[in-house]
Amino acid sequence: MSIDGVRVPRFLYGTAWKAERTQHLTELALRQGFRGIDTANQRRHYDEAEVGKAVAASVGNGLLGRDDLFLQTKYTFRNGQDHRLPYDPEAPVGVQVEQSFASSLEHLGVAAIDSYLLHGPTRGAGLTAADREAWRAMEALHDGGRARLLGVSNVTLEQLQGFCRQARVLPRFVQNRCYAERGWDRDVRAFCRENGIAYQGFSLLTANRGVMAHPELVRIADRRDRTVGQVVFRFALDVGMLPLTGTTDAAHMRDDLDVFDFQLEPKEVERIERLGG
Repeated sequence: MSIDGVRVPRFLYGTAWKAERTQHLTELALRQGFRGIDTANQRRHYDEAEVGKAVAASVGNGLLGRDDLFLQTKYTFRNGQDHRLPYDPEAPVGVQVEQSFASSLEHLGVAAIDSYLLHGPTRGAGLTAADREAWRAMEALHDGGRARLLGVSNVTLEQLQGFCRQARVLPRFVQNRCYAERGWDRDVRAFCRENGIAYQGFSLLTANRGVMAHPELVRIADRRDRTVGQVVFRFALDVGMLPLTGTTDAAHMRDDLDVFDFQLEPKEVERIERLGG
């Protein structure tokens, strides 16, 4: 797909919680065929610099060119970080965003980021002055062409609506953990669909271990000679999500990408939508 002239793969590889294996696993994902990489300048859960090493190695050995790759990273507020900060915690929020972004460019070895996300608002409900200040700084990065697309992560419907009301540059992505028991984030997905925002779903498998064993899902997988995970990812694509996977297994990476040659029937999609309530 293309968003505002930026090519966006339909499946992203997530690099959270990979620790010292980050470079190896990111290179492995690229070799298996992933062309979209999600990371964050948040050392608590990510190692963005190791992602950059994987990108440099993959470009250097001729596997791909920079233009073949969609790179997405994030600015994370202080409350989501540990002691390894990519900015001065005493600086104004807008300056923190600029410092974090400059650090991301250095880590990833690129001149521009394809998608830059706010990793989450400062609190679980509503928006604060700090959220607005961070977004304005991100808009300035977008104006300069260094952040091609903007987005938000870990937001409620109310918060997303608030961003859209106040933003000069509208978010083009929402990235949320997607729980079947909460209707696969149906209300947020509907708002995204109505407002031209691409919805990225993460933890589609790990957040839904109970549903993965549901007899209905198992029957659909058996009928199609697919894994349950492949059916969940195909469901995500069929309802308009851009899924993320963080698997560390090469065979699972190939399985995850092998979901573009089949579609679910509308009745199957409807049944999966209802699995979690």
